[in-house]
Amino acid sequence: MSMSSSADISADILIVGGGMVGATLGITLSRAGLKVALADRLAAEADTAKSYDGRASAIANGSVNILKGIGVWPYLEANASPIWDIRVADGHPLRGISPLFLHYDHSDVGESPFGYIIENCSIREALRLVASGCKTLKLLESANIVSVQRGPFGVFAETESGIQLNASLLIAADGRGSQIRNEAGIKTRVKMYDQKSIVCNVHHERVHAGTAVELFLPGGPFAMLPMTENRCNVVWTERIDLVDHYIALPEERFLKELSQRFGGWLGKIDLVSPRHVYPLGMLHAERYTGQRLALVGDAAHAIHPIAGQGLNLGLRDVAALAELIVDTSRIGGDVGSKNILGRYERWRRFDNFVLIAVTDSLNRLFSNDIGPLRLSRDVGLALVDKLPLVKKFLMRHAMGQVGKLPRLVRGDTL
Repeated sequence: MSMSSSADISADILIVGGGMVGATLGITLSRAGLKVALADRLAAEADTAKSYDGRASAIANGSVNILKGIGVWPYLEANASPIWDIRVADGHPLRGISPLFLHYDHSDVGESPFGYIIENCSIREALRLVASGCKTLKLLESANIVSVQRGPFGVFAETESGIQLNASLLIAADGRGSQIRNEAGIKTRVKMYDQKSIVCNVHHERVHAGTAVELFLPGGPFAMLPMTENRCNVVWTERIDLVDHYIALPEERFLKELSQRFGGWLGKIDLVSPRHVYPLGMLHAERYTGQRLALVGDAAHAIHPIAGQGLNLGLRDVAALAELIVDTSRIGGDVGSKNILGRYERWRRFDNFVLIAVTDSLNRLFSNDIGPLRLSRDVGLALVDKLPLVKKFLMRHAMGQVGKLPRLVRGDTL
């Protein structure tokens, strides 16, 4: 990815935001031959690639196809831990795990894993490495966009350092607090949860065998996600008023709390990373597009981590929008036209809305300790476990193989 010194940059596409979604989209479009300017407010050494924030992502099978299709996967494979089985059950820190649970076995739907668990720092590093070889992708680091004008014939922007940019289409990939979205006057529906996530990595004495476990505890879901080197990434969702207490615990007592939730299936566990805390909320933009503008990833939608699908939704945005842009470009059309943007919004909005609603409902249903609800949840999970057709549909959905799929998600080329 080259650093431009020009004070005037012309591109087909201007992407604001160089995170995982923005960088993936930049690489995808550049590899298809379009000129892309990627404005990232962070410097490379601040972002980075190697910076550790505790978080890991579940990369669904369909998202793996996207990363393979744009040449990123070979840089990730060594750090990717496959998910072969998923177990979902009700649990309690003191009462233990319910004997009624839902079990997904990858062999019921094919030979491929459901997906992979990869640390976000590894994903960012891989994207940086691949982007550096994209000749038509220009990165503007520490680029704070101070003005944007969108007109019928193009987009004109300026950075704080005085660099002038013009393009046919502006793409906002600048996260939940998107400056570009807000300045475009696009409203959002926001719901902050009375929960936060405690995120950390643990090493365990027994092999996880690629099994991901999600327990529904009274304070929120507790996920144990299989990683490389006999580790698990823990995403412990808890009530806000209790999080500070758990974070402040000495390591030995914190591990005791984790062990009570883990159960004994992985044996002795040891903390091998710092503990991080993240607030949780839901966000959905009232629209994904404006004049020569498209929103992708968290700028358009953000969901509860209960299903581990946040990044996958953003990557499907990338695949859908890139397909429309590339196909239009190849026939000499206007990549920022109202028609293209309308097709993108119709394609992606329903998929995102459904998962937002599902994750919000699941969190409300499972994050409590109400007796009758707990019983109905347990029975419901056990019932689904006995319905092969329903299970297969849910498994394919978790793999990102349901709905109108972009070519990259299907494993085809652009």
